[in-house]
Amino acid sequence: MKKNERDALIFARFREKMPNPTTELQFGSIFQLLVAVMLSAQCTDKRVNQVTPALFKQYPDARSLAEAEADEVYEYIRSVSYPNAKAAHLVEMARELMTHHNGEVPATMEDLLTLPGVGRKTANVLLSVAFGQSAMAVDTHVFRVSHRLGIVTRSASTPLLVERQLLRIIPSADIPLAHHWLLLHGRYVCTARKPHCADCFLRDLCPSAIR
Repeated sequence: MKKNERDALIFARFREKMPNPTTELQFGSIFQLLVAVMLSAQCTDKRVNQVTPALFKQYPDARSLAEAEADEVYEYIRSVSYPNAKAAHLVEMARELMTHHNGEVPATMEDLLTLPGVGRKTANVLLSVAFGQSAMAVDTHVFRVSHRLGIVTRSASTPLLVERQLLRIIPSADIPLAHHWLLLHGRYVCTARKPHCADCFLRDLCPSAIR
C-alpha cells in the first residue's frame, strides 16, 4: 500500500471513530480559551479544568485580568505547572489585549504571537478551535502519534516541521479536526510509555504497532 493511500485510510478511520472531536478544556469565551490553553502548557487539561472555574469567576475577561497583579492570579493557579511564570504571562497578555486589541483576542498568527506567553502551539489552538481556521497545533501527543503512525517522516524533527508536513498531507477541511484526533489518540491510546496497541483501531495500518 502506498503511503498516501495509508494516510487516507488512517484519517478516514479517525473521521468514523471521532466525528466531532473537540478540546477537553472548559471555557466560556475565546478569551477564556486562550487563558486555559496558556495554563495547559506542560500541564494536564484535567488539572487546568480544576482551577479555571474560580479563576474565570474572578477574572472573566481581559479587562478584569489586566487590572490584577500576578501574585493575585498566582493564588488561583498555584497547583498548575510553573504557576509563577504563567501568572505573570496571563496578566501581561491581558494588558496587551486591552492596550492593542480592545480586549479582544486577535484572529491572526502574527497578532497572537505578540501576546506574552503565547507561542506557536497556543496560537494554532486558538486559530483552529476559536476561529475555525485550518491551523495545526503540534503538542507532544500530536508529535509522537504522527511519527509512530508514519504520517510524517523522520526528518520532521521539530514541532514546526511536523506541522508543515501535516498541513501538506491532511485535507484542509480536516485539519481543525485532525489536531484533536491525533492529540486524543495519543492521550488515551497511543500513550508515551506503553501504547495500547491491542485496543487501537489503527493497529493494522501502524508501522510501530506492537504485534
